Amino acid sequence: MNLALFDLDNTLIAGDSDFEWAQFLIAKGVVDREIQEAKNVEFYEHYKAGTLDIGAFLEFQLAPLTRHSRQELDAWHAEFMDRHIRPIIGEPARALVRQHLDAGDLCAIVTATNSFVTGPIAREFGIPHLIGTIPAVDLKDGTFFGTPTGTPSFQAGKIVRVEQWLEALGLWWGSFGSTSFYSDSHNDLPLMKQVKMPVAVDPDDRLRAYASEMGWKIITLR
Repeated sequence: MNLALFDLDNTLIAGDSDFEWAQFLIAKGVVDREIQEAKNVEFYEHYKAGTLDIGAFLEFQLAPLTRHSRQELDAWHAEFMDRHIRPIIGEPARALVRQHLDAGDLCAIVTATNSFVTGPIAREFGIPHLIGTIPAVDLKDGTFFGTPTGTPSFQAGKIVRVEQWLEALGLWWGSFGSTSFYSDSHNDLPLMKQVKMPVAVDPDDRLRAYASEMGWKIITLR
């Protein structure tokens, strides 16, 4: 059995699901456009530079979830999938995932974006496992608290979360004939270096340069 891991934003989808969710909420009038867009630009610049404060980012991104019932959020998410996500899922990405699933590989999306936003996207791809940042939630009614729980799935934290997931399945890195991870971002270099077959997907400039130097495979899904 092989292991296939996929980053989500700007890898399997041609955009950023966090950003798209924010744009959806802006269009709904749920959050202030000027504040939301300014903070998104600020955080994204830090992300590109590799200096993102993941705690501050998650506090900002999770805050809107606390202001509405889970039923309302779930209904909005179904609309969000139709308007913002399915249009940015290309057939090459779906085909890549199908290839690994049909081969019997153990597949998971590994993303820093929170699991409320990304869970339905993973299901859209038919990927059975999601390793995302987990928002703290009231288990009685599904209300979000606005804070993450556990280790955020970001940079080296992705290795921590993948290893915790594998351990829960009674597996470890050595359980697989081959391990692969597909990503677009230099922020994912820790996990890319961990697997046997790292693949740069429409990579940013820093990842492209590193992947070229190391002889890693570089592909496009656009």
